[in-house]
Amino acid sequence: MNASMLSYILFSCLLLSVQAQNCSVREIIRYTNRLLEESSVSCPCRETAVSSCSCLPIAEPGHELACFVEGTEHMLKNNVSSNAIITRLNLIFQTQLDRKLCESLARGDQCQYKTKGTVKEFLNKILSTYRAINKHRA
Repeated sequence: MNASMLSYILFSCLLLSVQAQNCSVREIIRYTNRLLEESSVSCPCRETAVSSCSCLPIAEPGHELACFVEGTEHMLKNNVSSNAIITRLNLIFQTQLDRKLCESLARGDQCQYKTKGTVKEFLNKILSTYRAINKHRA
């Protein structure tokens, strides 16, 4: 292996590290786990409800960030859970979407989904998405 190949590999590792850092993976996982521990996230999904039990979008691949923004905005409007944590998550997701910081998630600016789920299912989607990013980082 020559010096230019080695420098290319090191530069690629650095870029992946920076991208993962910009994804705020650990922070999002921590906040999402905290929300999942709250009892208020376990109510059933009702399409027509205008309550905290309304359904939230379960994103299609490549549209996660847009759906995470939409879902957390809905949670804020309906006082689903801890507003401080949801506000922070919403801000992180919005920043990642606007600045295209999490490339693997930010392919679409519009939330696209085939199904909707409960708050718990929505939070579990966030958790599984960011755990997958964290796993690829390690």
